[in-house]
Parts: sequence; C-alpha cells; structure tokens
Amino acid sequence: MTAGMPFYVSPEQLMKDRADFARKGIARGRAVIVVAFDQGIAFVAENPSRALHKVSEIYDRIAFAAVGKYNEFENLRVAGVRYADLRGYSYDRSDVTARGLANAYAQTLGTVFTQESKPYEVEIVVAEVGSRPEQDQIYRLTYDGSVADEQGFVAMGGGAEQIEAGLREQWQPGMSLADVLHLGVGLLAKDLAGGPDRELGAAQLEVAVLDRNRPRRLFRRLGGTVLERLLSSEDPMTQVPAEDDTP
Repeated sequence: MTAGMPFYVSPEQLMKDRADFARKGIARGRAVIVVAFDQGIAFVAENPSRALHKVSEIYDRIAFAAVGKYNEFENLRVAGVRYADLRGYSYDRSDVTARGLANAYAQTLGTVFTQESKPYEVEIVVAEVGSRPEQDQIYRLTYDGSVADEQGFVAMGGGAEQIEAGLREQWQPGMSLADVLHLGVGLLAKDLAGGPDRELGAAQLEVAVLDRNRPRRLFRRLGGTVLERLLSSEDPMTQVPAEDDTP
C-alpha cells in the first residue's frame, strides 16, 4: 500500500462491525421482560438499583423499557417524554401513540447507527396498553433503528433468546399478573451455563405495569410488600393490588 493512502473499509464491513459492537454491549446487560397479562402489560427487570431505572413512564398509556448503556437509553427516554408532551400539548393527548413514538426512536437510532462514530448500545421497547387486550401494542427497537411489532411478550438483554423460548412455551393470553411475574422471574433466574437457578427476590427486581383499569395515567411501579405478595407462592394475587407501594 502506498504511504499516505487512506485505509479503506467497505460499507458492508463497517456496518457489520458496528452491529457486532452494539450487540456485544447489549448482551452484557441484565435482561428485561415485557409481557402482557389479563389487565395490561407487565415489565420485569433484574435491577437492584432504586435510582437507575430500566423501565419508565412516557405518557398516559405508554411506557418505555431498555437494556444496554444507561446514559444512552436515558437520553432516548428523555427525548421520548419531550416528544410525547409536545405532541399531546400541540394536538390532543390521544394523538400520542406508541407507534408514533417508535417511529421517532427508529429515526434517531438509525441516524446514529449510520452517521455517528459509534452506534448506541441499546435495545428498547415502547409499549401502549389499550382498553382491551387486543388493542395492546409492544414495539421492540434495536440499535440500528429496526422496529418489530411484538405479540404478547418480548425479552431483551443477556440471555434474551433463551428467555423468549421459555415465554413461547409457557406464556398464554389472559394470564394473571401474579402468573406472568412468576413466569418472568423464573426465567430471569435461570442459569444459562446450566448451573443451579438463582433466587431473585423483590429487592433485586424492578417491576412495573401498565394497568388498563386505572384512570388516565396507567403506569405503576410495584415494589416492597406489594411485589413480595405478588411473588409469593403461598397466596398469589390475581389482580393488580389496589394501593401503590413504590413511588
């Protein structure tokens, strides 16, 4: 090669290297499960932090879940809240939809993936609960801006393929909140190397729901004694508890 000649990388190789880089970063993150139940949509994450959330409210009926680099998906969350607030203020609250938000996120992620020096190491879900189960929407967005319309459930992060395989085998429409939490936590606790399953209690989990029976703002965090009761095998509750336990 002549001295001073710039090093050439084909566009295909460049995109592949970026995709591999992003996938490795995402796979290092602890998994998040988003799963429908009879009264709405549940979010279950292994996350001992009480300050750095993986699951958050975006708007009245819409929530956001993410894995990967916290500062990157937090930037996306904040941008999503601003998008929703501006659209709801300029038009009508009913004009803020998960589909519109997913499209906005797809444009941002796609632009970063192709034009910036490094892609975002994130995978996100935007979910909207409807007044009936068949109206629920779950959109999964990957690091390159690809969007998938998921039905019933999705898993992201480390071990996502194995977790989704377990959800395909065991999840059914109309399951109660307690049942989907037991299922989700059991799959999160499995040792992918074939060792003994771990114990995951309420203190190691971040759990939230979009509850279609609440007035207007449908997002709720579940923690403390409420979550412990839901996870209890002694007397699992089939309904969403009436009182919030976690701000």
